[in-house]
Amino acid sequence: MIREERTFIMKVLVSGLYGFMGREVAALLLKGTEGMELAAGVSLDIDGTFKVPCAESFKDARTDVDCIIDFSHHSLTKELLDFAAGNNIPLVLATTGQTEEEKQMIAAASAKIPLFFAANYSLGVALLIDLAKKTAQVMSGAEIEIIERHHNRKLDAPSGTALAIARGIQEVRPESRIVSGRDGYGKRDINDIGIHAVRMGNIVGIHEVVVGTDNQSITLKHEAYSRALFAEGAIKAAAFLAGKPAGLYNMQSILQED
Repeated sequence: MIREERTFIMKVLVSGLYGFMGREVAALLLKGTEGMELAAGVSLDIDGTFKVPCAESFKDARTDVDCIIDFSHHSLTKELLDFAAGNNIPLVLATTGQTEEEKQMIAAASAKIPLFFAANYSLGVALLIDLAKKTAQVMSGAEIEIIERHHNRKLDAPSGTALAIARGIQEVRPESRIVSGRDGYGKRDINDIGIHAVRMGNIVGIHEVVVGTDNQSITLKHEAYSRALFAEGAIKAAAFLAGKPAGLYNMQSILQED
């Protein structure tokens, strides 16, 4: 008698299911992402589009799931972490804008569960950060400026991604300092990493890193064409967490494993 092998299907709960990005994640899962299924949701606004159980808060949410993908709001950080850690559910935290206190909560929760946390869920951006670090290291005396462009509805500036790029560069240039915007009268310091934010129209996300000397410059650029890109990345992160021990993971973790 031949036994049929049972394929593990990861049951995913989407936090912020009826928000813009939550819908993107749900749509991809419903298209038939291999090895994963949309099992449940948590959302303040529920219109019944997705035929899965959806609670208005984590107090009433399903616990028989294998992973949570969160695209809600950073103000729910404590509630989300308490639910995930309390039920031993791996978490992909794709919401941005956390306070320092909330980031400390995230670090504490990662000691209990596998927790994936990134400012940007694009593999292309992860590569951009790697390339920016390498360029800053090789061109040690060069000046560095970052220009980020987003739609006119984005609330935070500079973007979390721009800050992630700058902090990555600081790993190889610990003496550098991040300067957000520039005005007034005064000379640029050689150790500045300037970040400039543009908000207009419906730009999904463009990040440029310019590394230059008096004689040459290199421009590294990543452009997102669709927000589905970030949903794809979050789903890839959820798949990455399968079987992982408790810890804090990010997009660099995926690049290193690949």
